[in-house]
Amino acid sequence: MENSVLLKAIIDNAIDGLITIDDRGIVESINPSACRLFDYAPEEVIGRNISMLMPQPDRSYHDHYLFNYKKTGNANIIGIGRELIGMKKNGSYFPFRLGVSEVKYSGRIVYAGFIHDLTREKEAEGKLQDYAAQLEVQVEERTYSLRMSVNELQKTQVELNHSLNKEKEFGQLKSRFVSIASHEFRTPLSLVQLSASLIERYTESLDQKNIGKHVVKIKDAVLNITAILNDFLSLEKLDSGMVKPSLSHFNLSEMAEEITGEMQVVLRGKQKIIFKHRGTAQKITLDQNLLKNCIIILIDNAIKYSGYNSQIQFYTKINDHNCTIRICDNGIGIPESDHKHLFEAFFRAHNTGNISGNGLGLSILSRYTGLMNGQVSFKSRVNRGTLFTLTFPQKIIS
Repeated sequence: MENSVLLKAIIDNAIDGLITIDDRGIVESINPSACRLFDYAPEEVIGRNISMLMPQPDRSYHDHYLFNYKKTGNANIIGIGRELIGMKKNGSYFPFRLGVSEVKYSGRIVYAGFIHDLTREKEAEGKLQDYAAQLEVQVEERTYSLRMSVNELQKTQVELNHSLNKEKEFGQLKSRFVSIASHEFRTPLSLVQLSASLIERYTESLDQKNIGKHVVKIKDAVLNITAILNDFLSLEKLDSGMVKPSLSHFNLSEMAEEITGEMQVVLRGKQKIIFKHRGTAQKITLDQNLLKNCIIILIDNAIKYSGYNSQIQFYTKINDHNCTIRICDNGIGIPESDHKHLFEAFFRAHNTGNISGNGLGLSILSRYTGLMNGQVSFKSRVNRGTLFTLTFPQKIIS
């Protein structure tokens, strides 16, 4: 008797809920803790199927679970030892862990379910997960900020490197400019000074022949300096964006013939310029002044770097899609190692020797051609000559 009283006292005061059901799932007993968990009075539960304390879909499948358990003995079928969800009287849910014992009592089988409330543990777990999520967000934000800082640092470093390279490039260009300018200006100015002194001497004896010869030298020196200054001015205008193409519709063949005639005065020895226009179309739409400057630069180079008995081939051609200008010489050619630098400002090929030049002509030519949406290409072999080709897109206008 005392044992029964003690057992009842233990069950009534147990922290965990305890419910016993028969083999049909009918509740036979429920302790106070289980009543508090589900918010039911004992009389509301005893005699009813245990499924009343379950949410769907477990409520509908409970009898099936119990049947399979009795048939197979597989405890997992009814959730034994697992975390499950219970349903209170008001329809709210709470988590719990279920332990089931099979008890043989008075010749029959009774199932005792031990219910441990997991509400506090789940709340703590949820808070921990929220904290972990917040921590993860903070880590991601800080990682992102760090990544952005690194990117900004890398960007700044790239910009700094770019600036340093530009500064280095500018320094190299300045050095080339000083070297070329000092050489190109010194020679003609020395000629001017010398010729002026000689003219003064020849004037005393009225030596007209020598006076005339040195006047020509002075004129040539002045023209040389003027050409150099014009190239520097052209480069400055290009760098400052002051050069804008001014398109007009003009006769390419006529302009080329005029240039051929004008360049006759600068030919050396027995040099010849042979011009030929190919195709029936004559007119194009481009900036006439820029194109003329491009052609003069190429012909002037061909004259300068070719022998005294050489021929300079000058061809123009127009078709339905573009126009091409070709200037070919049989001069000293361009070393292959210099090809990639040929259009850089102040660059001169290594085989030019004492031939005058400032290394700006082809750079200006390339930029003028680009402003007119054209392309410049060349082929060259040392001591065999050079062929330059200018190509410009065109739409034939009748």
